[in-house]
Amino acid sequence: MSFKGVHHLVIRVKDLQTGIETWRDKFGLTLDRTNESQTLGIKQAIFNLENGGFIEIVAPLSDDSVVGKAIESRGEGLHTISMEVEDLKKTVEELEANGVKLIGKEEPQVYIHPKSANGILVQLYQKV
Repeated sequence: MSFKGVHHLVIRVKDLQTGIETWRDKFGLTLDRTNESQTLGIKQAIFNLENGGFIEIVAPLSDDSVVGKAIESRGEGLHTISMEVEDLKKTVEELEANGVKLIGKEEPQVYIHPKSANGILVQLYQKV
């Protein structure tokens, strides 16, 4: 497998401002930016890390969004791990050969289904 390392983490929260206060005020991270995506149904806050990665905090815009449903069923917590890979196409082929269920096999957005990753959505990321 060609996993190189963790690119970023996505943490789901009920309330974005409370999430920001935790990661900025209690943990000492610097807030880089906030954004809202109607398409994804989320509000997000990005905290860059010194190693080049980042932590993304997401809150649902509505209870019926993907993040809203995840909070309803599993609560707040780790939502996605984004893994950097050397060769996305090769990694997808290897994972499929190993029986791993994938979501959105269209580059550049390929995900390992949570049912194949102990309940965590895993995003596969290749630097270009």
